[in-house]
Amino acid sequence: MGEYTLGNPTTSVAVLEALDRVRRMGDGADLATGAKRSWRSFTRAEVVYSGPGKDPRDPQKLGISLATLTKKFGWETQLDVGELMGRWPQLVGANVAEHCVPVVCEPPKLVVRASSSTWATQMRVMSMMLLDRLEKELGRRIIDDIEILGPTQKSWKRGRRSVKGRGPRDTYG
Repeated sequence: MGEYTLGNPTTSVAVLEALDRVRRMGDGADLATGAKRSWRSFTRAEVVYSGPGKDPRDPQKLGISLATLTKKFGWETQLDVGELMGRWPQLVGANVAEHCVPVVCEPPKLVVRASSSTWATQMRVMSMMLLDRLEKELGRRIIDDIEILGPTQKSWKRGRRSVKGRGPRDTYG
């Protein structure tokens, strides 16, 4: 193989073209981002300070960061539902929570199961007050409708001696 020297006319053109290509590729532009870089940044990492003013790189409060994150990913409703289900006794009171349990919460509807038909009737009467209280406690209205279910009863419609008709009424309280 021959030596590559600048004096050799056949290899000098190829070497100069290769050097030119290398210079054009690294003309100060970062290939990944397209941003201009100085030759100094190739040799050592430069430290950039933000100064006395506000900067997006400054530390943020955790509450602000979490609020931004929940809004960005649309988790606000799920967090409100979790708060409603977790704080049910505090939101409605211990006496009501003892007899009425939230079963399903798919906004804007809440399904509550009562322990007796008396409690189911009472909850139906109080449903508007309960909606207002939930809105006040949670900070915004996530529930627009409350469906109150009575107690689960035994089915009397099967068997040899079942009779067509109205069947039993509330025998559970």
